[in-house]
Amino acid sequence: MFSGIDEVDWASMEHAYGPADDVPHLLRGLASDDPAEREAALDGMYGAVHHQGDVYACTLACIPFLFELVVDPGVRDRGGVVELLTSIGGFDLDEDDEAEIDEDEIEGAANYAMAAAAVTAGAEVFVGLISDEDPGVRLAAPLALATLHRHPVRVLALLRERLPVEPDEEVRLALVEAAGRVALRHRPLAERVGQWLGRLADRADSPGLRLAALAQLARCSPDGLPGDVVPVVSGLLREMRAATGGGTDPGRDGADGAATGPERTAMNARAVGAEPSGPAPADAEAAGTTAVDTGAPDSTSTDTTPAGTDALDLTKDTGTVGTGALDSTTDTGAAGTEPGGAHRAEQTAAPTLLGQLRALFAEENAGHATPWAADLLRTLHVGLDDRVADRTALLADQLRSPDRHQRIDAVRMSGGLIRAWRGSYEELVALVGEQVADPEPRLADAASHVLEELFSLAAPAADALAARLAADPGSWVKTWAAGPPGLGSPVKALARLGDPRVLPALAAALELPQVPHDVGAAIVHLGEAARPLAGALRHRLAEVALDEEAYDRASPLLAGLAGLRAGEAAPEVLRVLRGAPEYRGEWLRTAALRALGSFGPAAREAVPELRTLLRSPVAAARTEAAEALWAVSGDAETVLPVLSEGLRADQAHDRRTAAAALGALGPRAEAVAPRLRALLAHGELWLRVDAAIALWRVTGRSGEATEALLADWERSRHVRVRVAECLAGTGPVPEGSAAAHVLRSELASVRRHNAMDGGYGSHDIHEDEKLLALCRTALRGPGKGTTK
Repeated sequence: MFSGIDEVDWASMEHAYGPADDVPHLLRGLASDDPAEREAALDGMYGAVHHQGDVYACTLACIPFLFELVVDPGVRDRGGVVELLTSIGGFDLDEDDEAEIDEDEIEGAANYAMAAAAVTAGAEVFVGLISDEDPGVRLAAPLALATLHRHPVRVLALLRERLPVEPDEEVRLALVEAAGRVALRHRPLAERVGQWLGRLADRADSPGLRLAALAQLARCSPDGLPGDVVPVVSGLLREMRAATGGGTDPGRDGADGAATGPERTAMNARAVGAEPSGPAPADAEAAGTTAVDTGAPDSTSTDTTPAGTDALDLTKDTGTVGTGALDSTTDTGAAGTEPGGAHRAEQTAAPTLLGQLRALFAEENAGHATPWAADLLRTLHVGLDDRVADRTALLADQLRSPDRHQRIDAVRMSGGLIRAWRGSYEELVALVGEQVADPEPRLADAASHVLEELFSLAAPAADALAARLAADPGSWVKTWAAGPPGLGSPVKALARLGDPRVLPALAAALELPQVPHDVGAAIVHLGEAARPLAGALRHRLAEVALDEEAYDRASPLLAGLAGLRAGEAAPEVLRVLRGAPEYRGEWLRTAALRALGSFGPAAREAVPELRTLLRSPVAAARTEAAEALWAVSGDAETVLPVLSEGLRADQAHDRRTAAAALGALGPRAEAVAPRLRALLAHGELWLRVDAAIALWRVTGRSGEATEALLADWERSRHVRVRVAECLAGTGPVPEGSAAAHVLRSELASVRRHNAMDGGYGSHDIHEDEKLLALCRTALRGPGKGTTK
């Protein structure tokens, strides 16, 4: 093994952490008899040689030696090596990607292409591995075939032939996933795949396999899903619980007409083997092969399988089914799974990332008989896409399950659904709220975290959150090994509802030696309901030492006082403003000036200090002081020259501050309209938006400003809330206008405007719901009826 490995000039290559001269050691480690050494080697391959999916010259040089490992039956944990090869060779560059490659990325793109070519050239190896004695290898081989083999119809035939004889349930699911992956990658095969999946969903011998078929049907051919998909899936989940001894709840698990047990059992060969409806017409068969088979001719290819019998699909486009996900809020990959899946050989503890992931996975799924079920359900949800009502009903059923693992999964998936799609979620949120009292900490914490992100949508769970706070003061504040403490999820969720029942928790937080960093934001949402906390905020602010930690300690207090508009705190705020240290002093100054501005005329004693700051050598300080001075004194004559000059500041952020402040002056600042108008052509998106809004407000004319704002609305979803605020403040917009069309189009969309694949922000739901409310207000005008 490894013939020629020492002849490779590894030292001349690099990986993520420097010279690649350690790569031979890693490769030999993959063949070690010591499981800890194998794990460390695989960890090193992912961490350095294939770091975050990158392909280096040394990655390419490894490919022949990795193939040597996967075909040697004496090597343990070969499934992990198969997965590594699949990842190295499975990166696709489509035409859009190629068009966006710049000069600095050419080498990397070439490496991806060479890796794909090299692994694809050796992909015939994976054909034999589909029946390997090692179940971990069999678990990894199907996705490798689906991703890398040149002849997809032949791959589908192999997968179909293996399914009736495969003894391992997780591998069977991987076979389904792989076939579905082929169908997704090669769309001419999708119809035949859908027909096969439909039969499999109806006749397979296990509820898990039927659920897998439904999940892939949703991905590959959603029109083929049964009309009663929700009760069908709910029945399958009950069957799975019964089959694994998970128990049932007679009050929830009544008969729904779905056959169970022996009535649904059929012979494997009948269920998955085929019952083909006859060969496909020649032209259809050609469409399924000619358009797909782009590789070199293969004399052994069997691309002539009967229609409707050669495809399946399962959970995701990446990852291995049946090994679960550490973070079940995501829809991509099987993050947190150990390479080789649940069938890896025994492992000893090793200080590696893979070892940590394995331990977390084991802890997450302790006592869970079917951890792969969550992956199947996530895949089903991805396939159902914008069918929000069906997805909501399915999750509601899961949240009523007697199985805590199913409820944990459902809570997390509920968060993902609400985060991405608009809909009616009152019942679902109430059911999530019921989980916050569960004695299982993972379930209660998951529910609290989801509710924390819902803001006003969490209202149906308000009583449950309040009960949790009353029963568990330990949930009020979270502490960390480093950094300031933070409010617990139940506290933030209730505060974001503006519910005064959270006040005892916030009052206790203000008594801690270090105030939680997010207490100010919580108070802002409560508004006047938090007025009883003003005294504690002033007291704690007066105690803040004006040293290098001043900003961290004072900023949450200043935010809280600003939210309350507590003008009586002006002396404490002025102390901070005058004594701000050099370290983060500009941040502290900004927070203090913002608080003084929020106090309005109640902070009149700050006027001399603010006038002094107008002469600061720092542009940002001058602009922020002018903004605060206008709010406190209304002295337009003094602040206008400063703000006008601020429009010429070097930093776009300072210009934005000046533009916003000028807009607040309204017609008093009309003299600066030409400067604001000139900024409508600026290259910085947010500066253009702020300038357009200010121009509208100082001139009272909407024409040119509206045109600019609507153009940027289309360019970037991120500015939509800001634009809608402006339109709502001056509405109603004329019926039939371009603005009305844009607003109604937004209201008609089911997808949240800020939904992202693979990521999200903690305020995304709040921002989108705010956008919807602003759109309705802009259409009807402030204080009028409702607008759908």
